[in-house]
Amino acid sequence: MSQDLVLPGKLLLDQKIPMRDNINLSADIWLPDNGPGPWPVLLLRTIYDKQETRYINWARGFNKNGYAVVMQDARGRGDSDGEWDPYRCELNDGFDTHEWVGKQKWCNGKIGTFGLSYPGFTQTYPATLRSKYLKALVPIASQQDNYGHHRINGVIHYAVTLAFLNMVGRTVKNSSLQYFDFQRLVRHLPLKDAFSIVAKTHPYYKGVMEHESYDKWWSEYSLRSRYNEVDVPAMFVTGWYDSLLHENFKLFNGWTKKSRTDSSRSLTKLIVGPWSHQVSPWGRLPLGDEGEYQDRVFGNSALWDIVDMHLRWYDARLKNVDTGIDEEPPIKLFVMGKNYWRHEREWPLARTKWTNLYLDKKNLLSFSTSVENRIANSFIYDPKEPVPSWGAQYQTFDLCGPRDRRNIESRPDVLVYSTNILEFDLEVTGPVRAIIYASSSAIDTDFTATLVDVEEDGKAIILCEGIVRTRFRNGTDNPEMISPDQVYKFEIEMWETSNVFKSGHRIRVEISSSNFPRYNRNLNTGNVIETDTQLKKASQTIYSGYEYPSHIVLPVIPS
Repeated sequence: MSQDLVLPGKLLLDQKIPMRDNINLSADIWLPDNGPGPWPVLLLRTIYDKQETRYINWARGFNKNGYAVVMQDARGRGDSDGEWDPYRCELNDGFDTHEWVGKQKWCNGKIGTFGLSYPGFTQTYPATLRSKYLKALVPIASQQDNYGHHRINGVIHYAVTLAFLNMVGRTVKNSSLQYFDFQRLVRHLPLKDAFSIVAKTHPYYKGVMEHESYDKWWSEYSLRSRYNEVDVPAMFVTGWYDSLLHENFKLFNGWTKKSRTDSSRSLTKLIVGPWSHQVSPWGRLPLGDEGEYQDRVFGNSALWDIVDMHLRWYDARLKNVDTGIDEEPPIKLFVMGKNYWRHEREWPLARTKWTNLYLDKKNLLSFSTSVENRIANSFIYDPKEPVPSWGAQYQTFDLCGPRDRRNIESRPDVLVYSTNILEFDLEVTGPVRAIIYASSSAIDTDFTATLVDVEEDGKAIILCEGIVRTRFRNGTDNPEMISPDQVYKFEIEMWETSNVFKSGHRIRVEISSSNFPRYNRNLNTGNVIETDTQLKKASQTIYSGYEYPSHIVLPVIPS
């Protein structure tokens, strides 16, 4: 770039940044108008669109506060050359971009990064190569790796994977992908051919189907074993209803416990609000004026200015301004129910009182084990008519978030267990899991668990949920079918939440066998999942009582 083009307040479009293999990546460069520079630089690397409206608005806000902004199309995307190799190509391309930007005359040698979802991963992955110019990150709604995003303990995070591939596929150069009927696509069998409705081949989708366990295909671009290669702090941001919520806690704990330097560990932050991947201060849709989101209202404190959030972090990291952020404890959580923010120092919280809540007779939840020896509740799971996904950490605009589950709970294939009306407030903040004793007429099936806050008017607001595939009960490395009608113990990770169940409310747990299309249906046959086309009903029985104490484990925070 010729220096005479670099003028204060100048927008430089489609600037070519060379990579080590002589491929040029396209970037738009936004320079401030407050002096001649040089400035600290905030960098976005995206597969979606470097001229996406929300990011342009962010760039203008950053410019006004003395930051140059570089927004780049990733390899094979938008105006950039080369072939996009999902996730893997971001390691060297990110580092090469850091090195190029850091040497420009309008850069003062300090780079921060920003962006959400995939652009969050374009921040964390190349940070392991430690460019001297990279000083800090703000990954929003990002992931440690895709095994925890597109596979959940072996179960395919189905709608998330298909929606992601459709979204990005339509903008890949020479792509044959077209718009399609999503509900038709998710029901298409066999799974391996689902994308043939819109494209002949899609290598990444094929890999998700074929790699059930965490193997080299996943690990070669995972951060699990690479945290010790990172030497810059990060501020991770997510929401209780984000489809990547679970991954962000992994990132935070990995960064703060295993990264290379004291400063990268001690300065790293985590912010968790009452938000989702799509409805949030960073999302495609905002919360309502009073913090309304789906079937709950979170109040004005849930409404954040996303540019100000970045500036408070980056003024401290890149300008040495005392914004007060470094004196705060590392975690900032929004406690739903009471709707306020609170700082914490570790995850899970050290003062957690792990509390069992037992499934009891007559669909009750109890804080003590039932006096009865064995209680059995049964239902029929038909994969032709699966329980529809409704709320929680689903990724689409209309289905995610704090939804009222009463219509779901009226189904005969959903077992509902509730406490008596609470006479006191009870805070649950942390990871939730279920221990379920169950049998099935099938040799392979699924069991699901959902945590719900039942309000005084009967509204049943979902908080978090989980699923287990019975063939993976001992891990995905050792799939094993179950014997029909034999009782097994299953553990279900239900992800994380922070919620005060108020006095007058009830705690509720739903147990079923499907959550579709968030997760792919188990067809109950035991056949190879990616090629199976047969559908079989299964008779499911959930056991509780003294002999089989099915329960959920709640992270109760003492008042």
